[in-house]
Amino acid sequence: MFGIICIFRLPNAEVMKFFPENIKFIAFDADDTLWVNEPYFRKAEEEYCTILRRFAPKEEIISTLYKVELKNLAPYGYGAKAFTLSLMETAIKFSNGSSESPLTPSEMGRIIEIGTSLITIPIDILPGVEELLRKLSGSGKYTLVVATKGDLLDQQRKLERSGLAGYFHQIEVMSDKNRDAYVGLLQKLGCTPGEFLMIGNSMKSDILPVLEVGGYALYVPFYSTWEHEKVEGDVIHPNLFTCSGSEELQELF
Repeated sequence: MFGIICIFRLPNAEVMKFFPENIKFIAFDADDTLWVNEPYFRKAEEEYCTILRRFAPKEEIISTLYKVELKNLAPYGYGAKAFTLSLMETAIKFSNGSSESPLTPSEMGRIIEIGTSLITIPIDILPGVEELLRKLSGSGKYTLVVATKGDLLDQQRKLERSGLAGYFHQIEVMSDKNRDAYVGLLQKLGCTPGEFLMIGNSMKSDILPVLEVGGYALYVPFYSTWEHEKVEGDVIHPNLFTCSGSEELQELF
């Protein structure tokens, strides 16, 4: 369990006066929106850098790994398996390009263990999440959806282990979250953009594409975010609502 936890704080009454009444479908991102995820990857990187420290400083290792991850997004996608392959590729890159003693089989074995251990990380549901899902599903007003990206099997396992699957009418694991992916999701759900609300912690993946197609988005920032998911500057849009992650859960609908 990590020491800093994000807690849903839903918009206050002043904000909610402007919240659309026509919302029928509410989609939730999974990682770092329903449960803790990113901190486990950062912890894995720390141990990884310890193994490779004879080859390069930590900052150089992290920077190189990130570039390899971006290169591998197209062939491997997102998730622990893709991350593991990037760890291995980066380690070989440093080992082969250094005059230091090469990586040993046991070190490479440990690197593989670091990556694959992320497949079975604990499912730490964020405070307030289950209460919110219970209220929304119990209201009978909304169709609840999980709309996440990553490895299909990995995300299905996480949802099953979380105990939250029963609150959702549909589970969508997308290879990426962009405009076209959300257009496809809306068509599959049979809803218009004005009936759709996306809740998530990534401005790049959960918020901007939804606003682009004309939907509504509720941004719940998490304290740890992968560099690839960050967006520079403030985003202002009439369909965008923002929740602080540091205050108690409030009523939303």
